[in-house]
Amino acid sequence: MEADFVVVGAGSAGCALAYRLSESGASVLVIEHGGTDAGPLIRMPGALSYPMNMRRYDWGFESEPEPNLNNRRMATPRGKVIGGSSSINGMVYVRGHARDYDTWAEMGADGWGYSGVLPYFKRMESWHGGTDGEWRGFDGPLHVSRGPRDNPLTQAFVEAGRQAGYPTTEDYNGRQQEGFGAMEATIWQGRRWSAADAYLKPALSRPNCELVRGLVTRVSIEDGRATGVELSRGGSTQIVRARREVILSASSINSPKLLMLSGIGPGDALAEHGIQVIADRPGVGRNLQDHLELYVQMTSRQPVSLYSYWNLFGKAFVGLQWLLTRKGPGASNQFESCGFVRTRAGVEYPDVQYHFLPLAVRYDGQAAAEGHGFQAHVGPMRSKSRGSVTLRSADPQDKPLIRFNYMSDAQDWEDFRICIRLTREIFAQEAFKPYAGKELLPGSTIESDEELDEAIREHVESAYHPCGTARMGRREDPSAVVDPECRVIGVKGLRVADSSVFPQITNGNTNAPSILVGEKAADHILGRRLPPENADVWVHSDWQGSQR
Repeated sequence: MEADFVVVGAGSAGCALAYRLSESGASVLVIEHGGTDAGPLIRMPGALSYPMNMRRYDWGFESEPEPNLNNRRMATPRGKVIGGSSSINGMVYVRGHARDYDTWAEMGADGWGYSGVLPYFKRMESWHGGTDGEWRGFDGPLHVSRGPRDNPLTQAFVEAGRQAGYPTTEDYNGRQQEGFGAMEATIWQGRRWSAADAYLKPALSRPNCELVRGLVTRVSIEDGRATGVELSRGGSTQIVRARREVILSASSINSPKLLMLSGIGPGDALAEHGIQVIADRPGVGRNLQDHLELYVQMTSRQPVSLYSYWNLFGKAFVGLQWLLTRKGPGASNQFESCGFVRTRAGVEYPDVQYHFLPLAVRYDGQAAAEGHGFQAHVGPMRSKSRGSVTLRSADPQDKPLIRFNYMSDAQDWEDFRICIRLTREIFAQEAFKPYAGKELLPGSTIESDEELDEAIREHVESAYHPCGTARMGRREDPSAVVDPECRVIGVKGLRVADSSVFPQITNGNTNAPSILVGEKAADHILGRRLPPENADVWVHSDWQGSQR
């Protein structure tokens, strides 16, 4: 097998690459270890808790025991299916703040400042939330929509934020992220709209794009140049050759693993596993970042939450309604309101995100025993903690060692306590007076710093946004793995294009920025570039002196 470009991973970025590279007329071969995304558990937005907990669709990664979280092993789901994690995620669509990308540029990702990425966000979107042509795109492959927002709790959350003194925003993906407003999702006509739907399936309709199933075990490198990949399938190994380039888009867990198996990474660590060092890049697998979140859960005084459907009959009704009409509660991920706020004066742009859900339930689908309730998922956006992905052995079948090193910086603890206290203040506003009952989690008696810290250690969960393990930077930066063109430093003909390359985690959910990387990297590969667009982003006029 041979093609101009071999893309490893049919996930968020890999699908975008397949679409744009094949659009140019080049031949593209996409390799994916996972299977089909067909079936209602992936397609129905309301069933989102199922696919990320199914080995059929998920790699089944988990962290090593986290020393600052009572030695808990943290689930780290990554999509093993066409569409990758965009086929099993919560479908929330957040570009990130403009300052995120300006920070990337300051960290050495030249050309990835907000003016450089905004045109690509617009190119990839087909936005159904309004008519703001200055900030949004309307004819891209990726449908972005808003839910019906007809639950009174969903409206109460935004109003409570306003009553607490925060701004409201018409579009957090546009000029103003800060504030409370409607949340957006990759949902179209009542079903999940993954990167496979948006990009891969149209690309595969072209004669020059092909999907191959199997497990890539390493990159083939000859005389310092990537020439293809080793593919294991059906009990045998074969070489897939790339005439022009190999692009790794296998996730922030599997891309650094493949680099290290191929001899690219920290030289001492590779030598310990008997792997020949081709490029000594100490940054491979380092700089691992993620978002943690806590559910602040409340009982509801009125039976208006989604708990009415949380029984066998109710779930059957929702499922049947969705199957027949693509409407009803099953047609929404139910994250329909959100908020972005700052923890303190002196923070320039939001460092806290809220997902609001009109139900008290965990990601694994377990509802609170008390019945009707609601919750806000809250957590800091820019933790200072950094972790790593390292090899367990030189065997490609072995899962890597994942150490997030969560909550290893004192500032993270202070920020998380503030998150919880700010959330309690929002739920105490007049807008929630008809609904807010007792606090289920952490519990109203948990008040001191020490008590909150223990609740955090015991209950905090990953938001499933791992990134940064092959960070982008200037070629002279010893910690950088790829340059601003996404080329692996020290090896020709090899790039990484997925959330691995993030220098710093973005504000909010990371699927949209991952797709962005695929979109923009494709243009770098093809030697073209959309012209930058300067945009006047809203920043609180007194951010230095006021928290809200």
